[in-house]
Amino acid sequence: MKYRFQWNFPILFSKHDPSKLYTFSNHVHVTTNECQSWEVISPDLTRNDSTTLKSSGGPITQDNTSVEYYGTIFAANESPLQEGLIWVGSDDGLIHVTRNGGESWENVTPKKMPEWMMINSVEPSAFDAGTCYVAGTKYKSGDFAPYLYKTEDYGKSWEKITNGIPEEHFTRVVREDPKQKGLLYAGTETGMYISFNDGADWKPFQLNLPIVPITDLAIKDNDLIVATQGRSLWIIDDLTLLHQLYNVKNTDKPMLFQPEQVYRMDGGSRELSKTEGTNHPGGVTTYFYLPEFNSKKDSVSLTYFDAKKDTITSFSNHPKSSGDEKVKDSLKLKKGGNEFVWDMTYKGAEELPGMILWWASTAGPKQIPGDYTVKLNVNGTDFEQSYTVVPDPRAESSIADLQAQFDFIIDVNKTVDKAHKSIKKIRNINGQLKAFTTQYKNDKSLKELREKAKTLSDSLESIEKALYQTQNRSGQDPLNFPIKLTNKLAHLNSLVGMGNFGPTDQDVAVKAELTQKINTELAEFDALLSKQVVEFNKAFNERNLNYLFVEETK
Repeated sequence: MKYRFQWNFPILFSKHDPSKLYTFSNHVHVTTNECQSWEVISPDLTRNDSTTLKSSGGPITQDNTSVEYYGTIFAANESPLQEGLIWVGSDDGLIHVTRNGGESWENVTPKKMPEWMMINSVEPSAFDAGTCYVAGTKYKSGDFAPYLYKTEDYGKSWEKITNGIPEEHFTRVVREDPKQKGLLYAGTETGMYISFNDGADWKPFQLNLPIVPITDLAIKDNDLIVATQGRSLWIIDDLTLLHQLYNVKNTDKPMLFQPEQVYRMDGGSRELSKTEGTNHPGGVTTYFYLPEFNSKKDSVSLTYFDAKKDTITSFSNHPKSSGDEKVKDSLKLKKGGNEFVWDMTYKGAEELPGMILWWASTAGPKQIPGDYTVKLNVNGTDFEQSYTVVPDPRAESSIADLQAQFDFIIDVNKTVDKAHKSIKKIRNINGQLKAFTTQYKNDKSLKELREKAKTLSDSLESIEKALYQTQNRSGQDPLNFPIKLTNKLAHLNSLVGMGNFGPTDQDVAVKAELTQKINTELAEFDALLSKQVVEFNKAFNERNLNYLFVEETK
């Protein structure tokens, strides 16, 4: 064949011209017209050794399908800094570079590199045009040693950089972090390695990866994507954590790392499964470091603030039980590195124990795109970082639409919350009225007061039943009994919160109608509190009985 292409020949778009596509046989080909025509811009860049270019297969059955060729360009890449600076490596052990888009090529194969090395990957530096990293293998010849090389002078000289990688962990790929100079990742036959000093030393970077060949690596949006041989794709989220570690001088103090840019979108479960992948969490992933931690002695909290520095929500390892609604679930902490994911959801409306609502939500709205702050407090000392929420790039709505959605859900929850807290008060009062009636059922002198208790109880019960369907006992009961006011209003939360859109005119109209009806019931309840309950307590006092106590809900 005139051109030798093997099964997985390199093909790549120019990093500088999206209309320019390169592909590689034993030559370099380029097109700028969507493959209508191709230009050959190199000589044969392999050894072109006739002793290795024989009939494939045999001796009984030949296999000359034109893809089992040897003597091909196996790896190639263009510099992200300079257009036309292209590095190529062949499967028979040669490395070439052009600095002028293929007008001239130079053989820069390392002099001390073993012959017939398969050049498995080439990685031009994102920080220095003259720097390039190369990974090679010779395992097909029985040599399982790792081979990684670095040049800083366009290939005039090379340095072998494999210190720290075991002798038989042969290397398949090397990649440079495009945001942090000197940070390298290497994939080997038996797992991952990382270098923080430009390849001078390597350390295992296996974490929870299975011991498996790493065949390729890619970095996108500060995430490291790992291709394995038969064990799926793996991703390490948020390499900015590693970037920030470069500036760490003292590990004796707590540290709060700046959260990565957050997309306003849903995430999924991260629970481990043997049959399917795990989704990225939806929310603000916050990393922090505790040099020491004692669950009984140490007090640690994370608090999230909006652009006005108003508290959105807070989490603590010792949540307050005194009614501070802004302190939520307990943080699960350990000595060393900690990860916490907040789902970006504001505080919602209260739900009573056992409350059954049909297709309704009392959850708060998600953060809208903008700038926010998170604060770590460790035993009274604050550590603060900013972070940014950005829109889902697939969403069609504007920031104004998202703000309208946010305000709508906040307003709905405000009314539902007030109604549910009023129901809580109603139940508390009715419980006391029932206890009073039971205790004094045989006292003839309290007959009139018992009748007032029943009238008051009936009035309160009527309000509760207008606000909430009290006959619900299971998830299917709303099919039997009419849905009441707070369920209807909370249903709007579910509808408007489903996507990235503001409320429709109909949503706004229905919210206004339901809010007015709920407020009418709440006004009647307030009137009962200010008149009948006060009169009832006055009668208690006159008879030296206990007051009817209206407990404030938390």
